[in-house]
Amino acid sequence: MECIYCHHHLTYRLANGQRKCQRCRRKFSPQKVQRTRYIIECFCNDLTVQECAKLYSINYLTVKKQYESLRSTLVGFLEERYQNRTTTEAFEEYIYLGKSKDPIKDIFDGYNFLTFVYDKRFIYNILMPDLARFKNSFYDDGLHMVYYNQFRSFLRSAKISKNPTHPRIYEFWDYLERFLPQFYGIKRENFFYYLKEAEFKFNFDCKKLKELL
Repeated sequence: MECIYCHHHLTYRLANGQRKCQRCRRKFSPQKVQRTRYIIECFCNDLTVQECAKLYSINYLTVKKQYESLRSTLVGFLEERYQNRTTTEAFEEYIYLGKSKDPIKDIFDGYNFLTFVYDKRFIYNILMPDLARFKNSFYDDGLHMVYYNQFRSFLRSAKISKNPTHPRIYEFWDYLERFLPQFYGIKRENFFYYLKEAEFKFNFDCKKLKELL
């Protein structure tokens, strides 16, 4: 079995079931390696934590921890890739609001972000400050409809730039609208990581995902 650290082709089995590399002398567990591969497979195929745990009889908390680690890893990768971009073609503002939400009453439960296209086809997103911070003050005085209309007008006019709309941006938004509903009950503080997961999977196919992860 190949070493997972230095990729040397010669390793040998220890009495406790682990393997040790003849070159770098590091040890690893084949069982844990295989379990991680199962989890990455599930992650790449959009299975939830519960679905993955049930499919491979892995502890739920173990899968959950691995999923969180994978999302943190891909965030770092996406940031580095965007910082090293060659060009930026376009960007647009978007508000994501779940399909069960009322577009008038629940507008402040939405998530506001900017979507960029760089290097001709890749997508990058910046999550804007949470809209929920406006909610209480807009409802307490009973004039929420007035403020709602003003807020919508502001979003239409307050663009950072008048860049032309890029079709790749709309392709990503459509993908995001189909991707997020499969994860039930996303906590608000975790939305950023699911947005980045969608960005990652939109930019790369499953084979590339596995290689990178």
